[in-house]
This record gives sequence, C-alpha cells and structure tokens, in this order.
Amino acid sequence: MPFDFRRFDIYRKVPKDLTQPTYTGAIISVCCCLFILFLFLSELTGFITTEIVNELYVDDPDKDSGGKIDVSLNISLPNLHCELVGLDIQDEMGRHEVGHIDNSMKIPLNNGVGCRFEGQFSINKVPGNFHVSTHSATAQPQNPDMTHVIHKLSFGDTLQVHNVHGAFNALGGADRLTSNPLASHDYILKIVPTVYEDKSGKQQFSYQYTVANKEYVAYSHTGRIIPAIWFRYDLSPITVKYTERRQPLYRFITTICAIIGGTFTVAGILDSCIFTASEAWKKIQLGKMH
Repeated sequence: MPFDFRRFDIYRKVPKDLTQPTYTGAIISVCCCLFILFLFLSELTGFITTEIVNELYVDDPDKDSGGKIDVSLNISLPNLHCELVGLDIQDEMGRHEVGHIDNSMKIPLNNGVGCRFEGQFSINKVPGNFHVSTHSATAQPQNPDMTHVIHKLSFGDTLQVHNVHGAFNALGGADRLTSNPLASHDYILKIVPTVYEDKSGKQQFSYQYTVANKEYVAYSHTGRIIPAIWFRYDLSPITVKYTERRQPLYRFITTICAIIGGTFTVAGILDSCIFTASEAWKKIQLGKMH
C-alpha cells in the first residue's frame, strides 16, 4: 500500500455540502474581518513609527570632549554700545578670562546705540560662570544699561530632532527690556548632560538646563553701580539618554498572527454559541406547536 502523505494534514477539509451558511455567521465574519483590518493597520503604524525611549544614569557621556562643553550665546542689549560689551569667563579650575573675543561677533543695533553679541566658546565641566558686562571696556560708562533679550543659550550639539522636547534653549526668548536698566541679572543654570542615539548607533551629545533668575543692583567697592548679566552654572551628575528604537520584524509578525488567530477563534466560538442557541430555540418552538 503506497504511503499517503496527506495523513499528516491537521487542517482537514469539510465538504461544502456538509456546511450551513447563516446570516449571523455572515455578519460575524464581516465584523471579524473589519476588526482584523483595524488592528493590522494600528500595528503597522506602530511598526513603521520610530519610538524614542529615554533612560537616566550617572556618568559622563562624552568622555572624548576633553572636559569641555561648547556654548552658543546670542543676546541683544539695545541700549549699550558694542565697544562696551564684553564676555568674561571664570570657573573653579582657576580660569579667569576677561573680554573673550574668539569666535564672537558684535552687531550694532539702533544706529549704533545698542549691540547684539553672538559667540561660541567652551567652558570646563566644573562649576563656574560667564557673564556679559562692561568689565573689559577701556573706560567704564557712567550708567550702563543692561536691559536685554536672550535669543539663544545652548550647550553642546544642536539636536535636529522634532520628537524630543527638552529644555535645550530654556532661556531663548527671555525678555528683560522693561527691567531696571542699572540692575544686574543672575541666571542660575543646572546643566543636565543629554545623549541622543539614532537607529544606526550614532550619538549626539547635548545639554539641557533648568534656570532660576534674580535681579538686583550691585555696587562696587567705590560705590559705583556696575551691572552685569551673569550665567552661573553647575553640572548635574545625572545623564538623560534618548534612544531611537523600532519594533522588531519578528514581534510584528507574531502580533499579527495573534490578532488573526485570536479574532477568528473568538468569532468562531461566538458564532457557534449563537447557532446552538438558535437551533435550540427552534426545537422549543416546534415542540410547542405539537
């Protein structure tokens, strides 16, 4: 007797003349297919979309930076001449630089009455400050006006990512034009290292920061008012990491199989219950007629 490979078929077919179509079964089948289509499209959208996962850990993420952080500052002082504006940098490692000029630019405003300062510089990864003042001017003005607008203050790389909303430029748009012209401004920054890793494994190192500020009038030892705009910073030991992830293909296939199998199984049970109840009701009605 020849070997019949068909005996391994676990999906035995039932002849059509032994099956019975019903309106209830048709309705359940249509609803079942629509439900599967909806879940399939939802899972497909989730599979295509890149997910951003964030985590926190204690470490210095950018060990190749040489202990430096790049800073980008853009600030306008509409009532202070450009020859009076300067940037000073100092920190706990002993750095004390007055009138930093590297990679900086001063743009006159209001026909030379005001000034817009744009600069890129680096700071050490230790507590310190940098401030915009008239300290580097050859002659100190009598009443320097420190009212200002901060257009940008950022640290590290600029992240061109739309789905990460962080405080990378928390002071951007800060307007102090209506404050006391002779007042000093203290911005206390807590800098948080931030890493963004894309799907290819490429990392970008940036920094978010929180800010608190106060305004006061400062006097020198001679009794003169010498206002300044201070940015005092400290680094957080906590690093925030954002990682791009996409759902694995095997998980997507598994989910789709579970959706199809589960939906048809539940629909089959529901249809069977309705059919059995309908047949039982028909028998009861026939019994009453006899």
